[in-house]
Amino acid sequence: MAFDAIVIGSGMSGGIAAKELCEQGLKVLVLERGYDIDPAKDYTDMKMPWEFPDMNMVPQEEVERDYPVQSQCYAFNVANKHMWVKDSDHPYTTPEGKPFTWIRGYHTGGRSIMWGRQTYRWSDIDFEANKKDGYGVDWPIRYADIAPWYDKVEEFIGVAGTYESLPQLPDGKFLPGWELNDGEKFLKAAVEAKFPGRKIIIGRNANLSEARPHHEELGRGPCQNRSICDRGCSFGAMHSSLTSSLPAARKTGNLTLVTNAIVHAIIQDPATGKATGVRVIDRVTKVGKTYEAKVIFLNASTIPTATILLQSANEANPRGLANGSDQVGRNLMDHMYALSTAGILPGAPMDSYYKGRRPTGIYIPRYRNVTEDSDGYVRGYGYQGGAMRMTGKGMAGGPGTIGAEFKEGMHKFGPWMTFISGFGEMLPNPENRVTLNPTKKDQWGMPLPHVDCAMGPNEHKMVKQIMADGKAMIEAAGGKVIAQASEPGPLGLGIHEMGTARMGHDPKTSVLNKYNQAHEVPNLFITDGAAMTSSACVNPSLTYMALAARAAHHAVQFLKEGKI
Repeated sequence: MAFDAIVIGSGMSGGIAAKELCEQGLKVLVLERGYDIDPAKDYTDMKMPWEFPDMNMVPQEEVERDYPVQSQCYAFNVANKHMWVKDSDHPYTTPEGKPFTWIRGYHTGGRSIMWGRQTYRWSDIDFEANKKDGYGVDWPIRYADIAPWYDKVEEFIGVAGTYESLPQLPDGKFLPGWELNDGEKFLKAAVEAKFPGRKIIIGRNANLSEARPHHEELGRGPCQNRSICDRGCSFGAMHSSLTSSLPAARKTGNLTLVTNAIVHAIIQDPATGKATGVRVIDRVTKVGKTYEAKVIFLNASTIPTATILLQSANEANPRGLANGSDQVGRNLMDHMYALSTAGILPGAPMDSYYKGRRPTGIYIPRYRNVTEDSDGYVRGYGYQGGAMRMTGKGMAGGPGTIGAEFKEGMHKFGPWMTFISGFGEMLPNPENRVTLNPTKKDQWGMPLPHVDCAMGPNEHKMVKQIMADGKAMIEAAGGKVIAQASEPGPLGLGIHEMGTARMGHDPKTSVLNKYNQAHEVPNLFITDGAAMTSSACVNPSLTYMALAARAAHHAVQFLKEGKI
């Protein structure tokens, strides 16, 4: 069967690319390296807590054997263990003393069914940063180029949020935002009074606070405020490729999805320079097969996208496909993560309660190098967090408290507790890179990815101020800090890998042009995290999806015009 387009990867950006290409009339093949997820069978959100063994905790022996990396993610548990890769089946290498915590899910929808759903636009401050301070190369687009595609994606997936008119965090096409609870309102009033340039807003998230008709047409319903999204959402309230993008693509009749297809390489015609197809290896049978198409979208996720390009080296391109610039694999970025400060707020109202488990928390947008100066570093950071009443065992009494006394204690509410966790921007650095291990191969005969990545001086300076500011904001509300991280989590644990096939103006210093089109392979487009030229400090998934929709539009235009 002939295809107009092949999309490699069915996750966050691949799903949107497939939807857009299908809706514009192209016959599209989506290749997914993992197994097919069936929500009716594989989601576990209808099970009660007591139905999971071991209090929903994976036994330590199994963790050490099969999940030493994946288990570091906060969301990993018995209920969703099948959605994470077994590290024992999918190894990679890192230099000694430079760990990289690579969190993955190999199945239909990829990590779009496990993501945190925090959904923010980037601003011109982000798209202009590289040019202004000289780190990395200039983005070939600005906010105005991508704004209409942010609109389109937000309306499609459903993003709940509030309108704030902040230049560093543009507003979008929002569903009604969730409301701050009284503890968060207390913290907001205190912080904004003490620090006029800082704001506390409700987190913008891709959960349906209300379902619009185009959501319901795909079988999606409103969020039930259960906050067990990491088990999958049978209501379809949470955006994922499984509930939104792929069903929309399938409705067109133009989608073909092939699972268990591990991409080995993209094939290039030496005469035209165009990509002609994709060579895959079946995950189960290990039999090879080649698919052909007029257009290729590479959306395998940042690290696999780089390895596929490197594995696609040919006689004319010995360093890898589309890699004349030697930038493929370089500039790997993640967000600094787990920089948390927790505290008690004794001044917050003690006669205030709330119900439900809202699917988002608070967000404190970046203010350093926007409304406040920094202490010797460029770029900035934001915070995610929340406030809640202390309850449960901690309020039930000390050792020896049993029976009715313990039960009564479990119904008591304690003071408000808050936590805020910084997410810092990481600079592009060509020495932070993905290469192919020269000697070690996986069970399908492909070289293992080798990830060599570390924070630089700018990141280390920023970490100190993230922690100092976190403490200062809780204390501004009369709070008492009870816990604070001593250092950021290992790189990779932010799960925001970016930058291994960056966009840029110049083919000598970048891999992709302003349309996410490979400078050297005109019918190859890359719109996952690999395309990112810098990392900003906000969650990047919305930008991947907007770039994918925009690139799909231009790819179809170029195809019609005979340019590719």
